[in-house]
Amino acid sequence: MKAGKFEIETDDLVYIPSDDTFLLAENLEINEGDKVLEIGTGSGLVSMYGSLLTDNITATDINYNALELAEKNFKLNNINTITLKFGDLFEPVKDEKFDVILFNTPYLPTDEDDIIEDNLNYAFDGGVDGRKVIDKFLNEAPNYLNNKGKIQMIQSSLSNTEKTLDILDNLGFIAEVAKSERFFFEEIVLINAYSIQ
Repeated sequence: MKAGKFEIETDDLVYIPSDDTFLLAENLEINEGDKVLEIGTGSGLVSMYGSLLTDNITATDINYNALELAEKNFKLNNINTITLKFGDLFEPVKDEKFDVILFNTPYLPTDEDDIIEDNLNYAFDGGVDGRKVIDKFLNEAPNYLNNKGKIQMIQSSLSNTEKTLDILDNLGFIAEVAKSERFFFEEIVLINAYSIQ
């Protein structure tokens, strides 16, 4: 299928690019030469957009099906500047630091009835308040940023945008909702957070 500037394949066990994907992909703040980490790459599309701006991207996912699909999509588009790594959040990059960290978070509040019994669940499952992964990510992210680094992340108003902004503020970032899209029952937001250290 055509996805913005790229041709991609999809997989039933991997999140198919949607409005939230493009909200991040089309608003990347990456400079040439930046070292970039994308967590939860899924189909690889956001990293593919990033590859137009820098040639130093690491993309991770906890869903092995996603890594296989991303690799296919990179080859399909003749992209060979993205390194793929398997694991949860920052586990695959323990000793590294980055200029930009990207994450389209699993932000949907879920209870037991909402859980999908396969790897696709990782893309959606934000726990009871939608913040299970978001809070863990925010707590760890500053340790993996270079000086003056930035975070670009997607979440939903259903998972408390203000709380994310408050946490980032307390961690020493200047954070803002840079873009948003309103849907019937939620607002999807792109949060940009700039380290002042």
